[in-house]
Amino acid sequence: MDQYESLKLENQLCFPLYACAKEIVRKYTPFLDELGLTYTQYITMMVLWEKKQTTVSELGRCLYLDSGTLTPLLKKLEGKHFITRRRSEKDERSVIVHVTEEGMAMRDKAAAVPAKVGSCLQLDDEDAKALYRICYQILQQV
Repeated sequence: MDQYESLKLENQLCFPLYACAKEIVRKYTPFLDELGLTYTQYITMMVLWEKKQTTVSELGRCLYLDSGTLTPLLKKLEGKHFITRRRSEKDERSVIVHVTEEGMAMRDKAAAVPAKVGSCLQLDDEDAKALYRICYQILQQV
């Protein structure tokens, strides 16, 4: 066996995961452009639509993003009046992110996005559930 076999791109599990993620995010682009959101802003808003408020650190844990990525992203969302950020009164080191009324109104416009993207993918429900389960299994291990 070739000692470099493991270095072939076709033998890498990480590559199809990377390429699929990139291509799926690309499928979101036209729908999110209509909302004026990037994909990362969209998933941030998804967390906030559900929780209404959360800390920056908890948001980072939910999205697997560090504060260096989150800070400029939150600044842009705040500039669009979708969120507000405030220091916690209990712990000044903690910043709490709140979704605004305008941000909540964006949820109605975004409600159709998952179905639109789903219609672009030829994946049956069983395969989608299996893929979801495996991806989260990997995320819990890394």
